[in-house]
Amino acid sequence: KLSNTTCKIFSFQDYKSSLDPIFEISAECLQPSPVPIIIDNGSFQTRAGWACKGDELGAPRLLFKSVAARSRGAARSETQIGNDISNLEPVRWLLKSQFDRNVVVNFEIQELMFDYIFSHLGVVTEGSVEHPIVLTEAPCNPLHSRQMMSELLFECYRVPHVSYGIDCLYSLYYNNALSNLTHQNTGIVLSSGYHCSHILPVINGRLDAGNCKRVNVGGSQAASYLQRLLQLKYPGHLAAVTLSRMEELLHEHSYTATDYHQELEKWRSVEFYEQEVHRMQLPFSAKGLGGVVSVEERQERRTQQLRRLQEINARRREEKLQQDQERLDKLLTVQELLEDGYLEQFHKNLVQLNMDSAEELQSYINKLSLVVEQGRQRLLQASEMEQPMDEGDGVTEMDPDFSEENTETEKPVQPVFNMAEYHQLFVGTERLRVSEILFQPSLIGEDQMGMMETLQYVLAGYTPEQQEALARNVFLTGGNLQYPGMKERIERELLAMRPFQSHFQVMMASRPAVDAWYGARDWALEHPPGGEGWISRQDYEEKGGEYLSEHCASNVFIPMKIAKPVPRLAEPLLVPITTMTAASPDSVSASPSTFTLAPTQT
Repeated sequence: KLSNTTCKIFSFQDYKSSLDPIFEISAECLQPSPVPIIIDNGSFQTRAGWACKGDELGAPRLLFKSVAARSRGAARSETQIGNDISNLEPVRWLLKSQFDRNVVVNFEIQELMFDYIFSHLGVVTEGSVEHPIVLTEAPCNPLHSRQMMSELLFECYRVPHVSYGIDCLYSLYYNNALSNLTHQNTGIVLSSGYHCSHILPVINGRLDAGNCKRVNVGGSQAASYLQRLLQLKYPGHLAAVTLSRMEELLHEHSYTATDYHQELEKWRSVEFYEQEVHRMQLPFSAKGLGGVVSVEERQERRTQQLRRLQEINARRREEKLQQDQERLDKLLTVQELLEDGYLEQFHKNLVQLNMDSAEELQSYINKLSLVVEQGRQRLLQASEMEQPMDEGDGVTEMDPDFSEENTETEKPVQPVFNMAEYHQLFVGTERLRVSEILFQPSLIGEDQMGMMETLQYVLAGYTPEQQEALARNVFLTGGNLQYPGMKERIERELLAMRPFQSHFQVMMASRPAVDAWYGARDWALEHPPGGEGWISRQDYEEKGGEYLSEHCASNVFIPMKIAKPVPRLAEPLLVPITTMTAASPDSVSASPSTFTLAPTQT
């Protein structure tokens, strides 16, 4: 970072990911029993590691973006996952994710992610993975998505146990343990990720799934909005304003305004703008820039350019004069045939020249002779005008009052083009506008409530006593809530929202992006496989793939009841009954028909 008293100049880091090492599994992860593998399956980044204590094994071993790139027609083994892709921009059009919003729908990509995780963690057992799996899922995850995930883990990898939980509830679990707040079983969680944000009320330690709400605004929308703002502002640098750089701006240069409109008014001040604007220096080539060009050098260059132009024009005039002269000679030769009496050859040449008579030929010869004469005069004049240019620039001859002293005392000040400044992006109000879409999604054209408006709607569904208990423990987590000033903004919004003299408390996660993994690790250490919250293979085979064993950080299992089709009641039909009267053996007459209700045969 380069900064001085006048401006703040930053350069893009353009982070390049390095290949993940393939770890060897340690004995501590195998004995006395296989240690669970913790996978935080995020829509932006995947984190995986072991449920162990300690600084080395107790931290995520793998952190990579949840994307895969495979060229069309390439083999499955040629797919690049996460950190295998050093630079996302050249292959962005090939990137695929297993997510739609925050729900896993592409299980072919998910299987590739699991292969990548297990192989890099050192799981080498053939045909199965002998370690239990703790996996995060979306709040109120659809049963079909969980069923496909369980089928993939139990059928393809043959894992012994699986536990599903919500990432932001794991984060709440971890931070409550850090603060020794084990008795705070009621609260409300505000989580914002890459694709969407959630408001999750927790009552008595369990998720109240019926009142959960989702806002379809997250980090990806913020990055796209920032890219659109800067591309409109700098149309000359469209290719340089990439999504990867916009994500870097979001993470390191954006902030949340406590009062959005008041902050915008501050940016109207020139002094405030110069102090707070971040100038992002784009890479550029300084080749050929040199230094400051003097007046004499610029005059010399101008003289050389003028001389080259004159030479080009003279060459063109000579070529044109030569062509006209050749044309005139040809016409005069044809005219000589007429004068010598060769009439037949003369008429053949007239036809070739597309002319009808000798008068037309004579008229054309006169015009062409005039053109040739004028061309010669122009060449002569041009050669005479070039003579003074060899001695000087001709200025002294045109202006007798022009003196050498004036050139020294009154040199024109020419503005010097600053190539470095031309390749700078001035990021001003964009720093606060991108995070504001969480509170005002209408800024990007989304017709929905903002996060705080949705929070007010969720709180309105509870009794005043429950609202008071929920507001006393408002927990913020998720990578998209790491903007400076976010906690203060939410406290200000709650102050305006809650009744007079009511109490509330806002707590930010210690590490909003990775606390979910640590919470899942601590939960797995305290709840060994086979107990509450774990799904065994037997449970999967008996209860189906959509089955969920609930725990303090999980979704609520609501089995889907498929209504059996009820047979429809028999509808009465009108059956005509005909009364027959026999008049004679040979003739039969029918009386008017009468109708009776008869049930249908089923």
